[in-house]
Amino acid sequence: MRVARRLTGSHNEAYSVLLKNLKEKEIQEELAIFGGRPKFDPPLHVGRPNLGNRERLFERMTSLLDRRQLSNNGPFVQEFEKRIREKTGVTNCIAVVNATIALEVTAKAMGFKGEVIVPSFTFVATAHAMRWIGLDVVFADMLPDDHTIDPASVAKLITPRTTAIVATHVWGKPCRIMELTALAKRHNLHLIFDAAHAFGVKYNGTNIGHFGTAEIFSFHATKHINSFEGGAICTNDDQLAAKIRLMINFGFSGYDNVVCLGTNGKMHEASAAMGLTSLESFDETTNKNKRTSQVYERELRCLHGIRVLTHEPTNEPNYHYVVLEVNPYKAQINRDQLCDILVAEGVFARKYFWPGAHRAMPYRDEQPEADTHLPVVGMLSARVLVLPNSANLDERDVSTICGIIKHAVHNAASIKER
Repeated sequence: MRVARRLTGSHNEAYSVLLKNLKEKEIQEELAIFGGRPKFDPPLHVGRPNLGNRERLFERMTSLLDRRQLSNNGPFVQEFEKRIREKTGVTNCIAVVNATIALEVTAKAMGFKGEVIVPSFTFVATAHAMRWIGLDVVFADMLPDDHTIDPASVAKLITPRTTAIVATHVWGKPCRIMELTALAKRHNLHLIFDAAHAFGVKYNGTNIGHFGTAEIFSFHATKHINSFEGGAICTNDDQLAAKIRLMINFGFSGYDNVVCLGTNGKMHEASAAMGLTSLESFDETTNKNKRTSQVYERELRCLHGIRVLTHEPTNEPNYHYVVLEVNPYKAQINRDQLCDILVAEGVFARKYFWPGAHRAMPYRDEQPEADTHLPVVGMLSARVLVLPNSANLDERDVSTICGIIKHAVHNAASIKER
């Protein structure tokens, strides 16, 4: 520093540039992508399962093994359905083997035909479930502010062949429910919601589960509440619920009387045991997710070109997903580059839902023109990055992740050049 004080003019300026270059080189060498040691080993994953109380789970597993009723609407499945009804306030809950089967069975039970409008920015299972049962899938665009399906886009896609709308509460953020409900009513369309991300979420004070004719939850291992693998159909329509119960059990009514076409969609007892255990930790998991989400938001809020997706104040989220949008023009680094940097550090961030469901097979070949009316999906697919967030994550780990992101953005030019 004594040398720096003696330098003036161009010499001092040159010295400042040298210091800056040395600092950038030091930061680059710290990054694992340039040969540094990864910050996390073992790595952190998006959607790492929340396990709940192991002892309570093992007690339930011992009980079901002693009882030797492993499937066919056992007591744990019945209790799990009851707990979900109590949590959501809905009249009917049917636990199923997974949410994809739930979507398929619900659509068949409600009589979907012809064309069904779905969002493109969603997990591909939303579209696949409809196509798997012989329906024509039509993809709608999204709202750029919250990533949910755009009612205006849906309205433009309605034709005489349209019979239903399947909307997704992406990231657990409720869709524009009232607008979609009015649109469906005006055109006499069925409306259901893929609520895979939204268990425990409230929309204007009302629990998700009450909207549309039915809402479908996922209890996959990566979800806020998990049953190893599972799902549930929630509805206030008693007749629909009764029909679905027949359909998920091969159409059996009673012991040996088959009254309709059906499949095997039943949840088994081991999954229900895990689901009950996970439910017991719901508040604890939510509060931990909220705290870590707040650290992400606080540390990345003012980072140029990085937007942390937040929640509407009128809604009550479950804080399961931490979602970034990376604006390559402002951040001077693109989403894929930032993702590569994080993965090298052992932060296995995910590029959900890249490249958009309409670009997956078979839709990519069947609807090559879909990109023209899905501009927001195209933008989101190139910018969205989901970060690890679970009850297992320490707040200090979150600060370290944010530090990596800050380093990458602040030194974007030199990192990209190298």
